Amino acid sequence: MPAIESGGGHVRLRLDIAYDGTEFAGWAPQAGQRTVAGVLEETLSTVFREPVRLVTAGRTDTGVHATGQVAHVDVPSGALGFAYPRTPRPGDPEFLPLVRRLARFLPTDVRVRRIVRAPTGFDARFSALRRHYEYRLSLAPWGVDPQQARFVTPWARPVDLDAMTAASQELLGLQDFAAFCRFREGATTIRDLQRLSWERHGDLVTARVTADAFCWNMVRSLIGALLAVGERRREPAWIAGLLGADRRSSEFAAAPARGLTLVGVDYPPDDQLAARIAVTRDLRTL
Repeated sequence: MPAIESGGGHVRLRLDIAYDGTEFAGWAPQAGQRTVAGVLEETLSTVFREPVRLVTAGRTDTGVHATGQVAHVDVPSGALGFAYPRTPRPGDPEFLPLVRRLARFLPTDVRVRRIVRAPTGFDARFSALRRHYEYRLSLAPWGVDPQQARFVTPWARPVDLDAMTAASQELLGLQDFAAFCRFREGATTIRDLQRLSWERHGDLVTARVTADAFCWNMVRSLIGALLAVGERRREPAWIAGLLGADRRSSEFAAAPARGLTLVGVDYPPDDQLAARIAVTRDLRTL
């Protein structure tokens, strides 16, 4: 069943999206700036001949990439016919013609990979259980190979992954991450950090970070603080001392945006979507 149907006269669609964030000023629409949502909303509005607005699972910052972004859009039922240049072939997914049409209209640095009717109660932002990010950096003396230069951060200094792993364990669980978040009036900084792990293959170091949600600049700040530990400029125990601060710490710099990619968003089973929204909207406390 679609999330919105007759009565409201709209159908809610789920979009799975990938983009190279290098040339975008982040996800959220901004006047005079090229943003992912701005480009997508303009294209979708052209296709549906009706202004539309996207709601996303995660509003990525300037220069941050995605392979697993999720958004939803509410489209007038009568506008769906404008989206199809032809009748779908037998066996094709329902919205495959729309995916193909968007591929022709969209710039090459953003792709809509899949479109489906959203189930009842689905909200791309508030139904999400958790978001998954990966941060990649290269320790190679030459930096990063050209084919990966937009997606991997060159790091000229050696790092101690064991120290970074030990420090990462101090951050797991339900914590106040104000020291790692840019300030937003009225926004909570309490998050459940479920995974923060490091691995190395050759010169490539990858951090995998999972939480129920992330506040503004949080992932890059976590990585930046942990790199300070990895370079032995800070002890692993220093990380724990940052938790509970009421403002973003000035003791470290956020890691560069280019190495960060949103790789996935998890949702509960369809019959638990509405209940998840209620949990997400509830004000969290420690």
